[in-house]
Parts: sequence; structure tokens; C-alpha cells
Amino acid sequence: MDLVAAVGLQILYGIANLALISLGLAIIFGMMRVINLAHGEFLMLGGYTVVVAANAGVNIWIAMLILAPLVVGVIGVVVERLLIRWLYGRMIDTLLATWGLSLLFIGLVTSIFGASTATTISPPLGVISIGEYTSSAYELLLIGITAALGIAVFLALKMTNLGLVARGTMQNAEMASALGVSTSRIYMITFGVGAAVTGLAGGLLAPVTGVLPTIGSVYIAKAFITVISGGAAILAGTASASVLLGGVNGIAAFLTGPTIGEVALLLTAIVLLRLMPRGITGGIFRKSL
Repeated sequence: MDLVAAVGLQILYGIANLALISLGLAIIFGMMRVINLAHGEFLMLGGYTVVVAANAGVNIWIAMLILAPLVVGVIGVVVERLLIRWLYGRMIDTLLATWGLSLLFIGLVTSIFGASTATTISPPLGVISIGEYTSSAYELLLIGITAALGIAVFLALKMTNLGLVARGTMQNAEMASALGVSTSRIYMITFGVGAAVTGLAGGLLAPVTGVLPTIGSVYIAKAFITVISGGAAILAGTASASVLLGGVNGIAAFLTGPTIGEVALLLTAIVLLRLMPRGITGGIFRKSL
């Protein structure tokens, strides 16, 4: 029974990890249809923000929960104003531009921190005992934080005026503009919020994974697979795809090892998209947010 509880906790953490790294991309790609190939680098920048701030003596919780989303959110706003705003509706151009942006971020961070050694900080909170097994208390906290973040984004999109205006603008920008909405401002805020959520995710994962300039490549494939497999619905799609893919990954990794777990995740996504080309929410939760 202790083994079942320990394995179940690890599977839940895998699901939360997948949802956490995908949520910011779901906002930017799912709402704005912007293919942001610098998404992994936004996660990386959030991680480096936490590492640098913690090593400078800043409380680690302040660094993770405040500084990481703030710094990456500001970077996101600058990127949107200087680059993305000129490329809306030009998907291939946006893809190439954000790919170049990712290379720029990697080069800048490599020149500052070096390329070979992962920068790490110790996870807070220690370990918890599950019978004969132990698990990280911080990973358990991340599960709760991911759930709370998903609920917060849902409430912001569903219950606030800004969320309603943002959703309306993404669906019909011309109508929103005719009603007096500053669509340029809404695009900027939405991209900035998506970047901030991504920075928060990168900051929260930094104590678990460590940080390298190239760590974004580890994140971005999983994030895009999750968001695309989820379908059009921003939150329901990300959540459902995270549960399915994260569950398959966790079970396969427990039975055979982490490499086969990653392969199982990819094969599951391929089969899913073959059976449901519009993703999970395109075939099941069609009217979900």
C-alpha cells in the first residue's frame, strides 16, 4: 500500500509538472495562435531569476512566486511590443522570429553563466515519509500550486472583465475594436500574462531540475505536445492532456524507466491526434474554456 501511495504521488507530480510547463503556452498559443518557440527559454529565464535572486540572499519563496513571473512577464511585454505585434496572423513568420529569439536568449545566458554546468539551488521543505518510502515535500507542494494556478487562470478568464474582453478580442478583434477596445493593449497584456505564468513555472521547477541555458529544449517539446493534444480549449485541454500524457509517462517510467516513459508519452500523443485530430477538447469538451 505504501508503494502504491508513493507511485501515485509521483504520477500526480508528473501530471502537475506537465500542466505547469504548458499553461503559459496554452494562453499564448491557445488564445493568440502565436507559435512561441521561445517558450522554453521563458521557462529557463524564470529559473535563472530564482537562482540569481536566491544566491543574492533573496528569500526563495519571494524569488519563485514574485520575482520570476514579474521578470519574465516584463520580458514578455517587451518582446510583444518589439517583435510579436508586427507578426499577428503570420504564423510562419512568428515561428521563425521566436526561434531566432530563443537562440538569442540562449546565447546571452550562455555568455553570462556558461554552458556546461547546471546552476542549482536546494529544494525547500525537505522530504516526507510514506511508510518505507520517502518523497519530496516540495514536489507535493508543486501539485497544490499547479492546481491553484489553474483555478486562478480559470477565474481570471471567466469572471473578470479583462478576461472576458481578452477572450472576445481573440475571437473577433475587429468587432472588439469597433466596440472601443484597444486590441493592441489586450494583445500585449495577454502575451505578458502568458509569459509571466511561464516564468512562474520555470522558477518553481528550478529547485527540482536545476537550470542550464539549453534547458528550454527539454520543456518545449512536452509543452507543445500537451497543448496541441488538448485541443482548442485553453484550460480543459491542457488539464485533460496533462492527465492523460502525464499519467502514461508516469506509469511507463515506473515500470520500465524514464526513457521509455518519454517514448510512451510521445506515442500516446501520436495515437490521440490520429484518433482526435482536433485534440481532446475538439472531440469531447467542445464548449469548455
